Amino acid sequence: MARGEKKGQMTVSEAGKRGGETTSEKYGHTFYEEIGKKGGKTTSQRYGPSFYEEIGAKGGKTTSKKYGHEFYEEIGHKGGQKVRELIERGKASGR
Repeated sequence: MARGEKKGQMTVSEAGKRGGETTSEKYGHTFYEEIGKKGGKTTSQRYGPSFYEEIGAKGGKTTSKKYGHEFYEEIGHKGGQKVRELIERGKASGR
């Protein structure tokens, strides 16, 4: 056995990964949706709308610092193009 190896041992990270994979296989996607909704509802009841406003503002400031003004111009342009495309598709399909 190489120095530093321990037979049958794994790191905390490895154990967490294996546990997550096992849970995912056992319960599936809907399990995570349900616990996510429960957690969101509990958080909303406990902290209220101002909590979400605060973390949204923090996230916006962080994104702004990280990517700058050009980032917002680019995603705004892409969003506008997508809306235009969807409108054109709707017109073409007769809706």
